[in-house]
Amino acid sequence: MAHPQDPAGIIPPEIGRWLPPLARQAILEAFGKSLPDPERCALEEALRDPRFTVRAGTFVTLTREGRLRGCIGNLAPTDALVAGVRRNALHAAFHDPRFSPLAPDELDRVRIEVSVLSVPQKLAFSGPQDLLARLVSGRDGVILKRGVSSATFLPQVWEQLPRKEDFLGQLCIKAGLPRTAWKESGTEIETYRVQAFEEHGRGC
Repeated sequence: MAHPQDPAGIIPPEIGRWLPPLARQAILEAFGKSLPDPERCALEEALRDPRFTVRAGTFVTLTREGRLRGCIGNLAPTDALVAGVRRNALHAAFHDPRFSPLAPDELDRVRIEVSVLSVPQKLAFSGPQDLLARLVSGRDGVILKRGVSSATFLPQVWEQLPRKEDFLGQLCIKAGLPRTAWKESGTEIETYRVQAFEEHGRGC
């Protein structure tokens, strides 16, 4: 299904490159610290660009030594970029229930990635095999819904789970459902795409 609001058409690279520093600054402020003055001033100047007011779903992902350290976001385009990234950065650092809150001495060893999402679109499919055929590994972010249960995986998760059956099975488990729930009638799937912006020269 087409994604009429592909984020690649919303967030140009010259805007996206400032999103990881924005997330880092939000976390630093929670510790009573700040980016070095030249970086902070450059960020503040960049944020005056009105293109930062675009509304989009965002996720902030923290990794340390290549391992997940926190990931929180919102799927719906309810917030402007600046507000959404700041909030999700703080939640990823301090309120991801899978991890203990980030400690101040960890931050220099953490790498930050910000994903900007297209608007999720419902995926029509006729059964399990048709679903597998319609999903595009490496490209599609996936939201799985069944009853009151739901969960999502960003497209980056395909790197760890390249087989579609494994990807969907683990997504079911994340939603608190049996591994094979994606095969059952009544399970709904939505897909989206992301534009990811990662820090360089940070973390391990």
